[in-house]
Amino acid sequence: MKRVLFFMLAGLSFTIMGQNTAQNSQQNTADRILSGNVNTKGVTVGGYGEITYNRPTGKNAELDVQRLVLLFGYKFNDRTQFITEVEFEHVKEVYIEQAFLQYSLNDNVNLRGGLMLVPMGIVNEYHEPTTFNGVERPSMDGAIIPTTWREIGFGISGKHNEASLRYQAYIFNGFQTTTSDGNGNITGGKLGGSKGLRGGRQKGAKSNFNHANFSTKVDYYGISGLRLGMSGYFGRTQSPNDVEDVDGADVGLAMFGLDARYTKQRFSARGQYITASLSDTKAYNLATGKDLGSSLRGWYAEAAYNLLALDKEQQLISFVRYEDYNTHAATAGTLVKNNKYDRQEWTLGLSYKMAPGAVVKADYQIKNNAVIGGAATNQLNFGIGVWF
Repeated sequence: MKRVLFFMLAGLSFTIMGQNTAQNSQQNTADRILSGNVNTKGVTVGGYGEITYNRPTGKNAELDVQRLVLLFGYKFNDRTQFITEVEFEHVKEVYIEQAFLQYSLNDNVNLRGGLMLVPMGIVNEYHEPTTFNGVERPSMDGAIIPTTWREIGFGISGKHNEASLRYQAYIFNGFQTTTSDGNGNITGGKLGGSKGLRGGRQKGAKSNFNHANFSTKVDYYGISGLRLGMSGYFGRTQSPNDVEDVDGADVGLAMFGLDARYTKQRFSARGQYITASLSDTKAYNLATGKDLGSSLRGWYAEAAYNLLALDKEQQLISFVRYEDYNTHAATAGTLVKNNKYDRQEWTLGLSYKMAPGAVVKADYQIKNNAVIGGAATNQLNFGIGVWF
């Protein structure tokens, strides 16, 4: 935690001292479609995709069309728009990543309902391949948040330009914790020690719902070049109707996040800190045989520099990122912390943006954990990404 505060304070001090910073105006897919339909009615079409090469030391390489996402938006009138993303993963898997209706009460207040991204951290909302460095998304975003995290709900979003604030607040369904046989018996658990909450994402597919969850995020953009975010998620997981009163069928969840993004001329930096506290994990682990931790915690810091001149359309960005995350930051009952889940990673690489919507990436990763005497795992990655 002390290291996190150091990076945040250092970044903030550097920003305040800067003179010629550029406003951080990064958009994601939904933002682009919604803002791109200001003066026109009808359909907006777009897409993004990634092709990756991953080779861990001592193993064969894996080539993968990791995802291809088709984006569609429709503007019914000046107040009403619909946004959706249809995602093909690994060529053969099809998902709906977003599908929500937005009604604008005015320029600063929007009502939303449908399948939406949970606003937590950076990459869960901004995961198009040209918006982040590295062939793969940060590992802690996969293990703790977990990206891409989306659920069905409704709520409000908007901005207050006078205060330089963007806000979001939603009611969602949540993670599903357990499975049952339909006769009041728990047959398995979806959450576990290594991947934390990831297995419980329902993704809008016949989602089970018996507990409402609250999600909120506020972003501050009042200092040129800097964007600060604070997010929270609170509630309980979902369980099948026949076991919802069984001890260990669900767990409580409180997640809190801080993130920062900064740009100044050719330099950029970002970082985030996420912590999640879970209650009733002792009963859940006893009922399912799983090893879910009672606390998940992680952070990363990244610095990047564009090696090409600012007047060039192309960019060659060198970067370094350090991650420290632990899905067994704390455990309940007799469950012993597994040091394999206390992980650290270095990622060093290049991103060559040949055009604003096309990037070629290469990086090298050193992955380690807290196991005494354990050997680091190294991995070489290449990737192609597009967003249009």
